[in-house]
This record gives sequence, C-alpha cells and structure tokens, in this order.
Amino acid sequence: MEKRGLHHLRWPATETEMTEIKSKFEKIRGLPNCCGAIDTTHIMMCLPTVDPSNDVWYDREKNHSMILQAIVDPEMRFRDIVTGWPGSLNDSSILRSSGFFNLCEKGKRLNGKKMQLCEGSELREYVIGDVGFPLLPWLVTPYQGKHLSESKSEFNKRHFATRMVAQRALARMKEMWRIVQGVMWRPDKHRLPRIILVCCLLHNIVIDLEDEVQDEMPLSHHHDSGYRQQICESVDKNASMLRDKLSLYLSGSLPP
Repeated sequence: MEKRGLHHLRWPATETEMTEIKSKFEKIRGLPNCCGAIDTTHIMMCLPTVDPSNDVWYDREKNHSMILQAIVDPEMRFRDIVTGWPGSLNDSSILRSSGFFNLCEKGKRLNGKKMQLCEGSELREYVIGDVGFPLLPWLVTPYQGKHLSESKSEFNKRHFATRMVAQRALARMKEMWRIVQGVMWRPDKHRLPRIILVCCLLHNIVIDLEDEVQDEMPLSHHHDSGYRQQICESVDKNASMLRDKLSLYLSGSLPP
C-alpha cells in the first residue's frame, strides 16, 4: 500500500504546482509566498507501565504516545510527514530531527522564487507553524506576548486563520481513520509508523478523489484534545526582522 500510494504524498515537484499552492494560501488571509502549514499530533497508546523501556513514550500530559509531524497544503493534503518519534520529545526537537529541516537548512527546499516586499527587502518561501516551533528564516511563527501593536495583532490573526488548515487536516485524518484517534491498546511500536503513514496516504487519496475540497466539513474534536500549547523560545534574529517587515507589509505600513 505504501509503495503504490506514495505519489499521493509528496512535496510539490514543479514551480507551477508550488505557485498554485502559494496562491491558494494567500487567498485564505493574505499571507504571500506561503508554501505550507506545519503542526504535530499525538497518537496515544496504552503501554505496560511496569516496562521501563516504555518511559520514553511518556509525554508531558502523562500519556504514552507517538508523534506525527505534518506539513499541509491549502486543501488539507499532507505534503510531508514525520512519525515514529516518542511523545516525550517536543515539537522543536521533532522538527530539527526531520529530513525536511535538513533540506531547508541546506537550501534544497523552500528555495523557490522570492517576493519583493519593498526596495531591498525580499520574502523567501516559507511555512507557518504555531509557537511550539522555532522562528526560522523559512518557518514563520506568530508573535508571542500581550499588548502587541496593531500590525502584530493583525498579523497573528491572519497567521492563525491560515495555519488552521493544518489543524483541520489532522483532525479530519483522525476522525476518518479511527484507529489513530483513540488510545491504541499495546500496539507494535515498530509497525505503528507504517499504520500512521497509510492513514495519511488514504487521507490524501480521498482528497484527490473529491470534486471539491470539503474544508468546512464539521469536525467533532480537536486533533490533540487535552494537550497544552508548547512554547519554543528559539528565535532567529534575521527571521524576526523579516517577520516584522511582513507584518508591516500586510498592514500597509511598510515604507516603499
């Protein structure tokens, strides 16, 4: 199943395909040159507590779990996934251990056409994620803290509305394939990543077969119900400056 269906889960292969994705993201709430939304979810497991080797799977909410990291396009299609890591790791660690991170850091991904914001200031391709991820040149997170300026508050609203596509994709996948929604009874931890992959592939196949994406399909739950928001304090200085310029650009306050 995995080998036959892998073409349904892949990073955009052509500039034309990526341009279409960026255009659809921009239509959500105006974020330009955005190529994806990243999020993680926990696949919960019931494991014997008497076995000390299971401690690594014990997450911060006192559940045994395996993490799925997914990057999603505007139509809720998974474009890149990572799974198999234990729930004891945080979102930032999972990201930094991923092949996607390595490709981006080496300039082999999100390396397409840049957009000019103003004279001497360009906006590269990027993905968006919540505050559990580090702020990087290619990963834009929202502003943290209270008493934000009007432009920063507006940016956060646009950012939240756009990255909701990732939350909806993960919730829809879990709701459609119930095996990964509840608590799995003593699963084979070596086989579980393949099960998760197949669920992601089937999720994409359903979307590919739809005449129109059901992005307003009612969902009965949050994909990570009971899990508190993680906070990552890691901030790249250049990425912070670029986010400020993007915020001002969206508010119409960026000098020409």
